[in-house]
Amino acid sequence: MTARRNVIVPTRGRIEIVDEQLPEVPDGGLLLETLATGLSAGTELAFLKGDHPKLHSQHDTELGLFHPGVPEQGYPVRRLGYMEVARVAASRTPAFRAGDVLAAAYGHATAHVADPITEHLVPLPADLDPLLGVFVAQFGPICANGLLHAAADAGPVTSLGDGVAGRLVLVTGAGPVGLLTALFARSLGAREVAVADADPRRRAVAERLGFFALDLTDDPGRTLKTRWRHGPGDHGADVVFQCRAKPQALHAALRAVRPQGTVVDLAFYTAGADAVRLGEEFHHNGLSLRCAQIGRVPRGLAHEWDRHRLSAETVRLLIGHAEEVREYLISDVEDLENAPALMGDVAARRRHVLTAVFTVKRS
Repeated sequence: MTARRNVIVPTRGRIEIVDEQLPEVPDGGLLLETLATGLSAGTELAFLKGDHPKLHSQHDTELGLFHPGVPEQGYPVRRLGYMEVARVAASRTPAFRAGDVLAAAYGHATAHVADPITEHLVPLPADLDPLLGVFVAQFGPICANGLLHAAADAGPVTSLGDGVAGRLVLVTGAGPVGLLTALFARSLGAREVAVADADPRRRAVAERLGFFALDLTDDPGRTLKTRWRHGPGDHGADVVFQCRAKPQALHAALRAVRPQGTVVDLAFYTAGADAVRLGEEFHHNGLSLRCAQIGRVPRGLAHEWDRHRLSAETVRLLIGHAEEVREYLISDVEDLENAPALMGDVAARRRHVLTAVFTVKRS
């Protein structure tokens, strides 16, 4: 049996690495040895801080309802993360060969026994930096799915860029989701992309990437509705991608979009959204708010636009913008053994990161 090191949350407020034994590789399976694993801070730290919805309610997937008071997930949380790059150490299927490098989504562990029939595994090009590969299996598809929802809102979908090509785009939130979404929009032909964030460090990154950066706390809607005019009584962004899990960011997004425009929401509001004022711009400007949750592509597009295609779009973006993504989106590279300390510091706001990537040293 193969041993591995795995990052877990044994109880609220604590994080540690434990030794585990993996099962034998079954027929049709793979043994993956992790090269790099990325931190998705919003989702993962919600388990550490204790405010993830699954810790307090249960999701009825048939009815699409959350039932409060019946936790779906308890402690210990033994799987964190979904941004892995691994090398195939052993294969019992002709579909993959030993030595192949794959993007996957199995959590911060040094090894994993994978079932390629049920798991999303993406072969990576040989010339793609494995550090960039952490965005391929799920993180990049989250962003690409936002673009796909904007395309579906604009009309029949012929390409991923249908919702942004030639249009004025605002991204609220300059974290890694927001910045990657902004890069997608610009690469797919947006006329101009603005990025708003309350943190001056993140606005500085957006500026270095060439975006029109705005202070989220300084009413970006008024600024953009002055800058972006379509006609009498028609000002603002054609589409807004809301990528900051704060109700104030959603409210700012609704203020910035033009009348009858759409806000595509990629954020995960673990603490709710009480500050959103639906009786103001949302109502009076006839706006649309669409959730681009990674588990669902727009209705009717699931067969054509599955996660493999969204991953392929991500690979294409990363190859075209490899230097920018490596320099500006990956802020920290640490050994996996340092993950508990870094994640604890980020949760306690003692440390600021955009994307932290943990690497695994092998003898």
